[in-house]
Order: sequence, then structure tokens, then C-alpha cells
Amino acid sequence: MKKWLFLCFIVIQNLCTAQKRDFDTIDFTKANNIVKLNYGHSLENLPLLAYELTSKLDTDVEKFRAIYLWVCQNIKVDANQGNRVLSKRERLKYDSISFKAWNNKYLKNNTFKRLIKQKKAVCTGFAYLIKELCFLVNIDCEIVNGFARTATTNTESLELANHSWNAVNLNNKWYLVDAIWACGYIENGRFIKDYNDGYFLADPVLFAKSHYPLKKEWLLNDELEHSEFYASPIIYGETFKHNIIPEYPKELITEVEKNESIKFQFKELKDCDINKIKLVQYISENEHNLKIEDIENNNDTITFTSKLKHKGWYDIHLKLNNDIVATYTFKVHSKENAQ
Repeated sequence: MKKWLFLCFIVIQNLCTAQKRDFDTIDFTKANNIVKLNYGHSLENLPLLAYELTSKLDTDVEKFRAIYLWVCQNIKVDANQGNRVLSKRERLKYDSISFKAWNNKYLKNNTFKRLIKQKKAVCTGFAYLIKELCFLVNIDCEIVNGFARTATTNTESLELANHSWNAVNLNNKWYLVDAIWACGYIENGRFIKDYNDGYFLADPVLFAKSHYPLKKEWLLNDELEHSEFYASPIIYGETFKHNIIPEYPKELITEVEKNESIKFQFKELKDCDINKIKLVQYISENEHNLKIEDIENNNDTITFTSKLKHKGWYDIHLKLNNDIVATYTFKVHSKENAQ
């Protein structure tokens, strides 16, 4: 199973709603090619790296694209460092002051040195490097700290932030990016490169499904409460790849009756093939398809229903093009037992 590693700390400002589609007319080919030409460039001289990545580009969004993509393709997730931080967090989970003191010292003495020398980092290192490179080319970029939610992370029980990402100001609007989640993942203790462009200038509503900042100003246009955040369905990197926003059911755990029509809904930010939508359940690692009924597409909002015929607990996964994009849990009871 893919395993993400987290590490963190904060910053804020007032924001404007914005998203990647604002730059649909921009051709990033030149920026992408510059990143390829500078693959493996040293971090010992950050001003030189910033110059090489941006000096031949005309717009701030192209310059930021080059910086962000270079970081995603040249920095590895540091599994060992991440595990050490998680272990210390667990040991000091009831002593937040001691953990923050230890974390600040560890960042100064280890995290940034390993980033520069070995090109390995946890999320704070990724966010720091992007911010520093942006500063060198006069792009306003901040580190955002908060809670990240995955299939293996229960944010309800977290008292300290567990993740860092970036906000960048382009053309007087703020955009959100997550470089460490875009670059790849940890599997069996090894870093696997697997770039996901969905985390670049991500839709703020979708971003808020898995990222909750310490400062609510960084939610952009989503006034989601923290209690709603950790109660919502699980989404995945593939959700960003396909650029969809799950809208219904709104919560991870939902109680329904046997044979009740359950409504599912998501918004597509780019065209998807409704014939490749599936609802599945896994039983002993075998995939079982649920019947989808009444499917329709109304102004890029996909709606359909399905039913569960027997009592019990069900983990149901929404799949698009064979990728799981959302997970829901249903408690099914008979009608006579309904309260």
C-alpha cells in the first residue's frame, strides 16, 4: 500500500479564489523542457538553480511551473527521516511543547542539511525549497501547515499539524500546490517516483478534501470545518489525477436501509467517460461490482444511485478508469431496526 510521510509548521494571508483552469491558455512545454535540461542540478547554489530554471521564461506562472516541477522530479521522499519524526510524534503526543521544540531543532540540524546534500526531504523540506526558489525570482510563495488526511491517517486524533504544502500568488491570486504528494510515494520502505500533475494549482475545493490548514484563510473558497473534514469520505491521488470533486455522500460513514437507493455524486473538472464509472466492494481481495442505476450528467455533475441488499458494514469504492477515487463506509440495517 502507498504510504505518505508528513512533517510541518505555519504562515497566512488573505486569499482570492483561483484554480489551474485560469491558465488553460498557457503552454508549459518550454518550462517542462527546461526542467529536463536541468535534471540533477546541484542544490549547493540555489540562486544559480533559480536562474537556470526561470531566466528564459516570460511569465510568473511558467517560472513557477519550472520550479515546482523540478522539485517534484529531483527531490526524493526521505522515508527514514519521516519515520523518525512519526516515532517522536507518537512518543510526545501528550506533550506538544516538547515535540515542537524537538521538531524545530531537528529541522535546523538535519532536515535542511539532508535536503541540500542528499536531495531527500519530508514535506517541510519540499515546501521550504519551493518557497526559497520562488523568493529568488520574486514570486510570492508561502509554506502552509496543517492536517493531511489519507486512508491511513486519522486527523480526528491529531493535535499537531502533520503536513506542509505551498500557496503561491500568481497574477494577484493565490493557488495551492503539494509537491511531495505529487512526486511519488513510499512503498515497502522505498521511494517510488510517480508524478501526479493534479496537485499543481489544484482546485481549492478538491484540495480541501485532503488538506486542512492551521489557518483557515488558506482554505481559499471552502469554509469547511475541521469536524467536517475528518468525517468526509477518503480521496486519493487518483482523484486529483482525474480532477473530480466527490460531493455525495458527504460523510465517510453513512447509515442506510436495505435496498435503499443511495445517491452518489461528483463534479468533473475535465471530461470523463461515464461508462468507465464503477462502484466496487472487495471481498477476500476479490473485486465485486455494484449495480449502478439512474446515471446522468447534468452540467458536469455526475449523479447515480446504487443499493445494498444485506445488513452489515460495507466499504464501497468509487472507481474511474480503474482508479479508486473515493471510499465510503455504509452501515446497512433492516427497516424495522431504523431509529
